[in-house]
Amino acid sequence: MTSEPTIEEDALLLVDSGPIIYVLEEHILKARFQPLFEAQGRGRVRFAVTTTAIAEVMIGPLKRGEEAAARRARAILETWRVVPLDADIAESAARLRASLNLKLIDAVQLASALAINADALVTHDRDFSRAQTLKVIS
Repeated sequence: MTSEPTIEEDALLLVDSGPIIYVLEEHILKARFQPLFEAQGRGRVRFAVTTTAIAEVMIGPLKRGEEAAARRARAILETWRVVPLDADIAESAARLRASLNLKLIDAVQLASALAINADALVTHDRDFSRAQTLKVIS
């Protein structure tokens, strides 16, 4: 993804933890997802994030003892639409895990994206190749 992918104006994108970590931590794969983050910064698209992704994003800074970085990451992510893991999403995730053989955390991401009628799921995880019900940007 070297240029901004084709997405509708004002699209709602659920962003998985990987792309967020790449951008926040200046990872080598940042360039792959930077155009989407720039589009979000310009108000062209809207981002959503799951509470489980927030936890995953905060693990790295906390492991390194970087409390301020963890707080900054959380503050940024809370400006997006936050999708909590509730019983309906949990059941949907279980069904997706059973039918698509996804890892549980990936099934939660997909179920959350479907629950909010997201236009796409942004991820670096290849496990979503079996997900036919939602556009996946990777």
